[in-house]
Order: sequence, then structure tokens, then C-alpha cells
Amino acid sequence: MAPIHQPLLPPQLCDSPTLPRLSAVLARVVTSVATAVVAPAVLFAATAVLANVATAMIVALGWLAGAVLWRGSTGRPVSGLLMLTIVIMSVKTAITFATGNTFIYFVQPVVVDAVVATLFLASWQSDRPFVSRLAPDFCPLNVAVAARPRIRQLFRGLTLMWGLVILVKGVVTLWLLLTLSTVDFIVIKGSVILALTLTTIAATVAWSVAVCRKDGLLGPTRDAPSMSPQYT
Repeated sequence: MAPIHQPLLPPQLCDSPTLPRLSAVLARVVTSVATAVVAPAVLFAATAVLANVATAMIVALGWLAGAVLWRGSTGRPVSGLLMLTIVIMSVKTAITFATGNTFIYFVQPVVVDAVVATLFLASWQSDRPFVSRLAPDFCPLNVAVAARPRIRQLFRGLTLMWGLVILVKGVVTLWLLLTLSTVDFIVIKGSVILALTLTTIAATVAWSVAVCRKDGLLGPTRDAPSMSPQYT
């Protein structure tokens, strides 16, 4: 019996066991991560060192808001990662300005990481592990592909990996916050966490490519055109 949501999907997303070109997927990943993770982190750190934390918060949030508005106004898709980042940043900034305590701004990510890691780890063995909900932002999967045993196992493995990495990120952030000055914390934390995040993203891509190649979804004979607008 077909899944009850299948009729709501375009026929080509239900039946065709193909993936977009690998180059298109990598372009989506790079664009999404650069927009939602790298750029705001670099802008925040640079502005905090050159000016102050309050200005850095406004600059980073302004970048994210501008990215959402620009993508929306030009008809480009807004990734779930970008929306999640701007929501978290907005809440952190609002609470910090309301309390006037910048320490709260820096400790909030620890709480957020704990919550997000719990969501990932709690869904690890479920029918819809958390990564499977984010995957379409980077690679438009159809029902046939998403239902394959190796792909379902991949989603579970990636969900476990990201849950553990996010948990480690929260612990490292708290330790740095309690042991370093504000400026040192901003610079070192930004570098360490960004490196950890990019390394995990690289591992995610490599793992996904290996599984897809093993399942015959990538390669010269399956280099199918993208089934959705290119994420640029």
C-alpha cells in the first residue's frame, strides 16, 4: 500500500529513483551553510572584536534577515537551516536586550544545543529521524529513494552523529564560556565550533555520497538533472 501522503507529491517525486547531480547538491550545501552558519558567525566575531557585542548581535541578525528577505523576494527557496538559525538568533537577541546581560546571549546556545541534541537523539530510531526532515533542503529526495533501506539507515546514522556532535558543541561552548574572557571566548569559540561544524558537514557529505553510490543512485549513469529549482 502506498503511503497516504504520496498522492500529494508530484508523480516524478514518487516514482523516479533518481537524484540531482552531485555538483548541484554540493552547491546547495555550500550555499546554505555559508549563508546560515559561516557568514553570521564571521560577522558576529569581527564586529564584536571591532565594536561591541550588542552591535555584533544586530549585524549578525541583520545578515540573516536580509538573506531571508532577498531569497524570498527573488523567488529562491529559503532553507530550513536558515529559518532555524534566524529564529534562534532572534530569540537570543531579544532576551539579551531585554535583560541587558550579554552573558545570557552566550549561554543560551548551550541550552539550545541541549534541546536540539535531545531532538536528534530521541528521533534516532524513529520512522522519521531528524536528518530526514532536513535532507530535502539540500537534496530533493523522492519517496522511492527515501524509502530505500540504505537511505533510511543513512538518515539514522547521520541523526545519531549530529546529535552527538551538537551535544559536544554545547559542552565545549559552556567550558570555554566559563574559562575565557569575553573577547577570547568569541574568537576561540567561533573558530573551534565553526571547524567542528564544517568537519561534520564534510563527513555528512562523504558518508551520503558513499551510500548513494553503493545504492546506485550516483555516478555517470545516474547523473540526473535536478528535480527542483537550483538553490543558489
